[in-house]
Amino acid sequence: MLKDGFWDSPQSKGILQERSVLTKQLESIRNLSSTLEELELLLEMAQEEEDEQTFLEVKKDLGRLEREIKKAELQRLLGGKHDVSNAIVTIHSGAGGTEAQDWADMLLRMYLRWCERHGFKVQMLDLMPGEEAGIKSATFLVQGDFAFGRLKSEAGVHRLVRISPFDASGRRHTSFASVFVVPELDDSIDIEIDEKDLRIDTYRASGAGGQHVNKTSSAVRITHIPTGIVVQCQNERSQHKNKAIALKILKGRLYQLEKAKREEEKQKLHDQKKEIGFGSQIRSYVLHPYQMVKDHRTSVETGNVNDVLDGNIDRFVEAYLQEEASKASSPSAR
Repeated sequence: MLKDGFWDSPQSKGILQERSVLTKQLESIRNLSSTLEELELLLEMAQEEEDEQTFLEVKKDLGRLEREIKKAELQRLLGGKHDVSNAIVTIHSGAGGTEAQDWADMLLRMYLRWCERHGFKVQMLDLMPGEEAGIKSATFLVQGDFAFGRLKSEAGVHRLVRISPFDASGRRHTSFASVFVVPELDDSIDIEIDEKDLRIDTYRASGAGGQHVNKTSSAVRITHIPTGIVVQCQNERSQHKNKAIALKILKGRLYQLEKAKREEEKQKLHDQKKEIGFGSQIRSYVLHPYQMVKDHRTSVETGNVNDVLDGNIDRFVEAYLQEEASKASSPSAR
């Protein structure tokens, strides 16, 4: 028997969200099957009556159906425990100073454009500007079905090679930035955090200046002493709200840490906690002396760098999901 208040609990919200997603998937499959049957009948009629116009229409509709089937296939790959969840994405600039901070800002724009392309809602949780340009770090929440499942492929070190716009000599520079992606976990996930393990600092949130400068210490930084994980939030005016958001981010990071330990035991090939520097990148973006973006895990590459930096990263996301699904289904993974 269900307890009073169950339907308002985090557990029930998770169940309802999963039910909604499964209902949409089932409806989509039924629609695809129905469309295929209709096109088969139209094709038979076009062949019998030698109707070229109908044949061309069927050909056009088949192309559209193929794209829809591809989307459905992508949904099938998103079967991880928390793939349906919202995603919390954190970007940190790495080796390269101002160059790396500008690169981190470019990555932030790339992901925001990707979210816009796919209709995901974005909430900025924390943003730390660079001294001269770009950003030192940024944390944002991506809300929408399977946000985590799709963005988890982006976790790792991203490398940029280009002629520096900050170098008067016009020399080529290599910059790095890291991306962390964790699911937004609700209270039904059993991740225990002992208050004694936390150091909570408050400070004034940074702002544009003038009359809008925050005059109270509303920004919150939480350090998890056992692991050394540091999270922060300054976007809300209320210190209480900033603390609640920071704790949610910490919970996700601790979950990912535990998950990484288990994956290490299974001798996973990809370690997402590498140093932000040479030899550890998951993807390279080369703007000079040639133009190419290459994912080093899947070997997928493209010469259309501007398109990728404008948010078109689906080819890399899908290739990663397909490769991970292939590994999971291989005999050696069992």
